[in-house]
Amino acid sequence: MKENPAPSLEYILHEFDQCVDLIHRKFPLLAADILYFDHLIDKNELEREILQPFANVQADEMGPLLSGSPFNASFNSKEIVLGILKGDAAIFHDSCVYLVALYGPSNRSIEQSETETVIIGPHDAFTESAFTNLSLIRRKLRSSHLKVIQLSVGEVVKSDVFVLFIEGIVNMEYVNEMIKRIRDIEVDIISDSNMLVQHIDDYPNTIFPLFLTTERPDVIVSKLSGGRLVVIMDESPSVISGPTSLFEFFMSPDDYYQHWVIGTATRILRYIAFVITITFTAIYVSITTYHYEMIPENLLYTLIESRSRVPFPPVFEALLMEITIELLREAGARLPSKIGQTIGIVGGIVIGQAAVQAGLTSNILIIAVALSAIASFVIPSYVMSASIRFVRFFLIILAGIWGNFGLMIGISVIVIHLTKLTSLGSSYITPIAPLKVNDWRDIFIRGPFWMLKDRPSQSRTRNKVRNKMKR
Repeated sequence: MKENPAPSLEYILHEFDQCVDLIHRKFPLLAADILYFDHLIDKNELEREILQPFANVQADEMGPLLSGSPFNASFNSKEIVLGILKGDAAIFHDSCVYLVALYGPSNRSIEQSETETVIIGPHDAFTESAFTNLSLIRRKLRSSHLKVIQLSVGEVVKSDVFVLFIEGIVNMEYVNEMIKRIRDIEVDIISDSNMLVQHIDDYPNTIFPLFLTTERPDVIVSKLSGGRLVVIMDESPSVISGPTSLFEFFMSPDDYYQHWVIGTATRILRYIAFVITITFTAIYVSITTYHYEMIPENLLYTLIESRSRVPFPPVFEALLMEITIELLREAGARLPSKIGQTIGIVGGIVIGQAAVQAGLTSNILIIAVALSAIASFVIPSYVMSASIRFVRFFLIILAGIWGNFGLMIGISVIVIHLTKLTSLGSSYITPIAPLKVNDWRDIFIRGPFWMLKDRPSQSRTRNKVRNKMKR
């Protein structure tokens, strides 16, 4: 194990060798040196806390000055290096080193989330600053029971990670397990919470997200009050919540800001969209390949006429159009917003019409693929939507090989896979397995608020702690 040498100016300068952005200011009359990164500190703080006091003292007055606030003595070289990297100024005087917190680079202001938009309700979103995100949560959840534990990840680059939970509500087994998983991570650098999630998943190879990530403070506050824990990573606008279940990815904050009847109807619509997006194109392939007898007679003539000029089997026809839709989707996401919208709309219309006229696909398939694509946009979570699109290709291939039998096999495989998954050891398909009927009032429907007083069973807490917290 590498020794940690005694802190000295020479050693710290050697650690930052060839770092042209490191500022080294010398004060010969005071026998002091200051090291800091100019772009990481607040220059007004530097002037007020260090430069002005140094201009008004003599060499023999430096000791009493540095013994007070805001100067913190440090005797650890690694701590000094890390402090400078975090925006501290290191002051070297008489073989002693003092750190002064001056962090103050410009940060992105609090804005509306572009990936999780709502019509009704708060419009603020998390930023890349962990402390700004903590303040957003504290403003909405004013309770001394909200606890924050600080950790770090990364061997080469240390990134701050904060674990949040409400004491007395959360199951501490989840908290301890999350802390253990974060501490066990051995990787050079993790730059975003979406990367962190992949290191703490129960099943790293599954395509389904096992933790909910969001940019909305109101969502995180509701998860905390429901007995979940939250993980905030510095320099990432996405905040992690867990444990989670499959059905939480079909919920939207809009559900709670509208009347419960409207919220319920909208949530049911999302489940219908889920079924449409994974099965509609696969059912077309299955029926047109093996099961023409399932098509009504009037529609059968239309379908035969539509497919009469198509030279490909239905499965290749469907895959061609699905891949085209995915290409348009990806192009629209990567281009500037105004151009991306034009590419998506015009490209879809032009390519679809041209494909039908060229005899590469049928009109009915265009409708099926378009409905499947539109239904996938109804799902609030982008990560879950991407997973579902992958599942759609899997079912199309099975339907093209074995028809309805292959489609049933594919759905069975997906259901079996989902039943195996866990999030922090909790079942991923709660409240279906284990069966918790009481939770259905806020899963498949959005019940009125008087029905939602009980916390989700997944948090494993009892409401009697609420009375304890009010004391």
